[in-house]
Amino acid sequence: MAQDDAVAPARPGLLTQLVRFALVGGFSAVVDLSVYSLGLHLGLATYVARAVSFVAGTTTAYALNRRWAFQVTGGARRAGSFALLYGTTFFLILGVNALALLVLPESSWRITLAWAISQGLGTAWNFVMLRLVVFRD
Repeated sequence: MAQDDAVAPARPGLLTQLVRFALVGGFSAVVDLSVYSLGLHLGLATYVARAVSFVAGTTTAYALNRRWAFQVTGGARRAGSFALLYGTTFFLILGVNALALLVLPESSWRITLAWAISQGLGTAWNFVMLRLVVFRD
């Protein structure tokens, strides 16, 4: 059989994509939080550390989600759509992080909890938009 006649393997279903997305998200979140914590430890302002950590986590998420969770090919359109989505998410998580820092009581967990709240909301938004728009074939 010629290569052109070969049938492409089926993309994973919703549940498989969701599980893989969660695993990629967990790993990317570890990258994000680690870079955030390191930035704070090095004396970066909270918003600068959050921005740098977001870029690190996002780069990790794109590579792993495209190739493993959603199993789609790359390309400029897809990368551009991903960048637009995550750019929007960036402002969402910065706003939520700032709001959480304003309303959460002082505690040793305040900064980490604000990060977790902003990350959770951003993650839910991203899965829906990745599945329905960016990585849709």
